[in-house]
Amino acid sequence: MRTVRGPDGRRYLLVKRSSDASRVRDPKTGDERHFPNDELETVSGESPLETAARAVPEPVRRILVAVPTERSLGLLVDLADRGPLPVVELLGAYDLCESDLHGLLTEFKIAGLVEETTVYGERGYEVTDTAKEGIERLRANE
Repeated sequence: MRTVRGPDGRRYLLVKRSSDASRVRDPKTGDERHFPNDELETVSGESPLETAARAVPEPVRRILVAVPTERSLGLLVDLADRGPLPVVELLGAYDLCESDLHGLLTEFKIAGLVEETTVYGERGYEVTDTAKEGIERLRANE
């Protein structure tokens, strides 16, 4: 499978190529269609798996990639529901040791899901708009 660009400028997954036409799949809808080969352009440097992953909304993808366990997902969801929260409260609220908590928060920060803030004069964390949107979308698909 390869990523190709169609005559409409959209990216597709090449399913099958014959001598004069190719069958492609739209990664967002799963619909397949045919294009003449001369109307398709190979997209170099992009894995077809990355193209397929783009069918998932970006805020949800970011959560899926950054959150390795249910506990860490729970941390992100709870912070979205109750935050912003000071670090001291986060340490007392969960069954995570300090290094695990800070490790997860750092990963979330790198992924653009949380940001540092000041809460009651203390260092704390709050979720970003991207995290809020991603969590809302995940909850909507229960």
